[in-house]
Amino acid sequence: MMALLRVLMCIVSIFCFATAHTQTQTIDHPEWKTYFDQYLVDGSLILYDLKQDKYHVYNSTQLDQFYTPASTFKIFNSLVGLETGVIIDENFLIPWDKVQRQNPNWNQDHTLKSAFTNSTVWYYQELARRVGGKQMKYWLDKVGYGNADTTGGIDRFWLTGNLRITPQQQIKFLELLQANRLPFSTKTMNTVKEIMIVADSTNYTIRAKTGWAYQDLADIGWYVGYIETDDNTYFFAVCIQAQSLQPTFAMARTVIADSIFNKLNLIKK
Repeated sequence: MMALLRVLMCIVSIFCFATAHTQTQTIDHPEWKTYFDQYLVDGSLILYDLKQDKYHVYNSTQLDQFYTPASTFKIFNSLVGLETGVIIDENFLIPWDKVQRQNPNWNQDHTLKSAFTNSTVWYYQELARRVGGKQMKYWLDKVGYGNADTTGGIDRFWLTGNLRITPQQQIKFLELLQANRLPFSTKTMNTVKEIMIVADSTNYTIRAKTGWAYQDLADIGWYVGYIETDDNTYFFAVCIQAQSLQPTFAMARTVIADSIFNKLNLIKK
């Protein structure tokens, strides 16, 4: 009798699991190609509607392909810096080393908040060095971030090293962060979510990060984050690639995303 009961419970469990996972909808949008063609880039976009449990996707063939995270890794790097105590809070200042860099906004002292906003590479390289390879690898493995590969140097592995992540993994990571389900303290996650804000209005808040690196003879551009409204959350990951760099490459990441957000009526003024 007990054996039969266990079998029945197993069948019910499998049925419930299968039902839960077949409810998720995926809607392909081949028409979104025009937004990418406008900027002469290849790429993909994945947007997850949390309330409707629905994915909107362009170019699904890329969603499980691995790309260097570039500066989108600043989200993870900030979490680790705060959790390990290397960075105390968003106002933690690291003095500029006086090395002149191509972005004039980088050539000054920075706090965690200003470094995130300005995507200041040297600040996050110093942060990673202070965290150290052992601790960084521990947290990458614990979170399951991308392929968790730190080869290429403690201050370069997310830029020119071998760390890789897929657009789908970016979405899952952001989901866990938004829900405070990553293995970091609530204080750490809330601090990072605050410095991620790129737009804040009465109708919505966008928390996001761009990224740009070079991989396999192509420029790789990212824009990842999520939109919070009064009654829903939308997670997104845009990944673009270009073999021949155009002057509009940097803006393409965010403009493509904003065009689609408006198309889906997610951003209401």
